[in-house]
Amino acid sequence: MGAKYYLGLDQGTTGVTAILFDQEWHVVSRGYEKISLLYPKTGWVEHNPKEVWNSVLAATAQALGNIGVSASSLLCIGLNHEGETVLAWNRATGEPIYNAIVWQDRRTSRRADLMADEYNDLVHNKTGLLIDSYFTAPKLQWIMENVPEAKTLAGQGNLLIGTIDTWMVWKMTHGQIHVTDASTASRTLLFNIHTGDWDEDLLQLFDIPINALPEIKDSACIYGHTDPLDFLGANIPISGILVDQQAALAGQACVTPGTIKTTYGTGCFMLMNSGETAVCAGSGLLPTVAWQLKGKRTYALDGGVYITGGAVKWLHDNLNIISSFQETESMAMSVPDNGGVFFVPAFTGLAAPHWDSYASGMLIGLTGATEKAHIVRATLEATAYQVRDVLDIMSKDAKVPITVMRCNGGPTTNRFLMQFQADILGIPLDIPQVADTTALGAAFMGAVGIGEYSSIDDISNIWKLHHRYEPKMSADQRDTLLYNWHRAVERAKYWRED
Repeated sequence: MGAKYYLGLDQGTTGVTAILFDQEWHVVSRGYEKISLLYPKTGWVEHNPKEVWNSVLAATAQALGNIGVSASSLLCIGLNHEGETVLAWNRATGEPIYNAIVWQDRRTSRRADLMADEYNDLVHNKTGLLIDSYFTAPKLQWIMENVPEAKTLAGQGNLLIGTIDTWMVWKMTHGQIHVTDASTASRTLLFNIHTGDWDEDLLQLFDIPINALPEIKDSACIYGHTDPLDFLGANIPISGILVDQQAALAGQACVTPGTIKTTYGTGCFMLMNSGETAVCAGSGLLPTVAWQLKGKRTYALDGGVYITGGAVKWLHDNLNIISSFQETESMAMSVPDNGGVFFVPAFTGLAAPHWDSYASGMLIGLTGATEKAHIVRATLEATAYQVRDVLDIMSKDAKVPITVMRCNGGPTTNRFLMQFQADILGIPLDIPQVADTTALGAAFMGAVGIGEYSSIDDISNIWKLHHRYEPKMSADQRDTLLYNWHRAVERAKYWRED
């Protein structure tokens, strides 16, 4: 009998990554296949559903082929996905009736804003979320109203709708299984996070037929098995589903209340385990389902920063101050401090805790002595300040002390940024050995689903530390920097363009 592997399928907005983990949870192989983003009109963003499915197959085949094994060597499949993206298809033919509408799509913004004026309290009390085109329901509503085939199929009982996880499982099982998990459902605006079911009031509000929606199940269980005709000739249990950020939370072993992960990229995605409590506070942070196991939901508090790594990209693309991201580390370290320069990268307004969509980007504190290195350093520091602001309100809302933050994403390789982040937070930052935390979380959830592990808590024995950044900055220096940062933010808020 040959070696066996856990498959973590990480379906992201621009591609699918398939990672094989051995039974000691080492990464042994990976495959990747890109997914196209389609822009049929300004503000519209779509996927071709068939391309998404083909990318799943291609990435998996590549990962298997790299080490010369067949799909029959897989113990199980755990998958995570991009979350709020949605599509609809014909139950009888299996054909999509429209492209998948991606989470970034803004075609429903105006309609969502009008609905929010009247129904935000209702929706927030039931889902923890606010009405916004980012989430799934407005997109589904648009499909029901603008794709003629949708209502016809719904009347026949042949309409199926779902997020990308639902589509992947349906395709893997030759159209036999139509499911999603509670973490995914909690991102739709249709799921009551308190009862754990699709909510009749919300379905009526958005005019979504319940018989077209998938069954909501645990985040770890055997949903079904792959059909050999459809999935690389093998019959494999599909046993784990999570939204991408929740998968990263699991993959970082943030399984106890107060543990938090931050994913660094274009922006920063922060998720804190809040345990059995859905924290509904007035700060603008959103409660969501982290995962559901044996019918019991664990909740998380969701916060984010719009622009972090995106500001570094701006230095490269627009100002030509740097030639690569890697260069920013040495440039930031080449000066003893920021030279009094603060950068507020409010290119698209400010998120929590400021919630000012009119704020504008600001570079302040420039003098005749300012060098490129000061601007680069201020840009990296801005990431750390913004994360600190969100962490403060997370801790306040959840009433849980936060003692460490686990970090993943490309920018975590920047030693200056990570050390400054630890300094400005005043708590350690942990960087994991396995950088692919989303795939790890999904694969581990799959292992729980087939009974290889009795609890998600067991991932704490698998997670391994690569490096810990301990805070070194004095409290006085930290307070002074934060004071000046907040002064800069206030100035950014007051800027208005006529």
